[in-house]
Amino acid sequence: MTTIEAAAGSAPTSDVQHVDVLVVGAGISGIGAAYHLQQEQPGRSFLLLDALDARGGTWRTHRYPGARSDSDLFTFGYGFKPWRGPSIATADEILAYLDEVIEENDLAQHIRYRHRVTAASWSSEERRWTVEVTREDTGEQLRFTTDFLWMCQGYYDHDKPFQPQWEGMDAFRGQIVHPQKWPDDFDATGKRVVVIGSGATAATLIPAIAETAKHVTMLQRSPTFFLARPKVSELLEQLRALDIPDEWIHEIMRRASFKLGEELWRMSIDTPDALREYLIGEMRPQLPEGFDIDKHFNPTYRPWQQRLAVVPEGDMFTALREGRASVVTDTIERFTATGIRLTSGEELEADVVVTATGFDLSLFGNVAFTVDGEPVDFTQQVTYRGLMITNVPNMAYVFGYFRASWTLRADLVSQFVCRLLTKMDEQGTPVVVPQLRPEDADMPLLDWSDPENFNPGYVMRSQHRMFKRGDREPWTHHKEYTEERAVLPAADLDDGLVYRR
Repeated sequence: MTTIEAAAGSAPTSDVQHVDVLVVGAGISGIGAAYHLQQEQPGRSFLLLDALDARGGTWRTHRYPGARSDSDLFTFGYGFKPWRGPSIATADEILAYLDEVIEENDLAQHIRYRHRVTAASWSSEERRWTVEVTREDTGEQLRFTTDFLWMCQGYYDHDKPFQPQWEGMDAFRGQIVHPQKWPDDFDATGKRVVVIGSGATAATLIPAIAETAKHVTMLQRSPTFFLARPKVSELLEQLRALDIPDEWIHEIMRRASFKLGEELWRMSIDTPDALREYLIGEMRPQLPEGFDIDKHFNPTYRPWQQRLAVVPEGDMFTALREGRASVVTDTIERFTATGIRLTSGEELEADVVVTATGFDLSLFGNVAFTVDGEPVDFTQQVTYRGLMITNVPNMAYVFGYFRASWTLRADLVSQFVCRLLTKMDEQGTPVVVPQLRPEDADMPLLDWSDPENFNPGYVMRSQHRMFKRGDREPWTHHKEYTEERAVLPAADLDDGLVYRR
């Protein structure tokens, strides 16, 4: 293990730094990785590189009105730092929490912002990665080398949102905005706003915009399940009234959330019709009298086959009841000069159209990978436990849960990676690479995600660029936290991993 040092190479030595572990991303995953490295790998040098100008990742780029979590913060917060705020929090509250983690653990010294990783090349001869970086603020080209590369950049393409093109968009005289590229000077006061989409972003935007807009219409092609939750749960209020330590409250609230999440997931598998009835029954009394709930809020897919859209205090339902917002379920024929013409013939007049149409997955931040001079075709490789890739040495990645808080898995992956690094040190093997075993020779290679398990648009339209999974351990992923929290910490570090000196 070494301190940060200059490394030899074709670039000037002053421009090349070597670290034991290089972490790409300074959001939830990267900051968590840094904490675990510092605590569990003392003396090992590391850096975090992030293309943005500050910490936070998704919580930095998503600045649209009302941006907030759709997971409770007692599981979205790290296991090592109690969350002291409300159960559902705003983006600014989450960023403030990350700032505390950085400050309390003196992590700022390890983070380099405006550093965009463009390429990563592994050399078996040198037993290290060479990483090419562009300084976003100066355009300067930098080079880093590292013994272990840890991709913590999340799964959003932060630069290019998913933006469908409809006929007539150029003719529309109003403003078209995508939530991922939200303008700082946006003002909806007195305007007619149409929000295209019905996912978590739309559920967040609509109540916030409806406070000042003339009217907001949610235009959806198909319905989504919505679930109202209090910002501060009754259990949390009871615990805080007892004046017990924050650490106790944090752990109790986490366990309560785990229990509820497990119950909903089990119902979605075992009794999906009963869960559907429950979700619709929860929505019905909060909607306006005579509202067509089957048309607008009863999806064709199984509950939890796509994410449930959480609405704190039922704020979106309140906007519907008060007439400040409405829902239209239809498809778009074309944009007009003054709005959107629907397939049914109806026209929605609009001053502003918000395309809350989602995002595209970005495979490892669109970094160009090579191993010993050969480009890595990830579509031909297989995941190892959802945290490493076959035939790619000394590289780990973080991908969170679909139906639980991302941070839960970020913590588990961090613990796994630290355990792996310790094993490599102890046995004197500086290289580790996942490789299929002889018994896996005829294993079917399956698409990255099973549509029967989880099938939102951003997953289905990204399958072609993603790596594969197998039909057996350790070549599977996308498990539930209730399954993985015991399995991953006990996983055999010799099964499916090859070590080299």
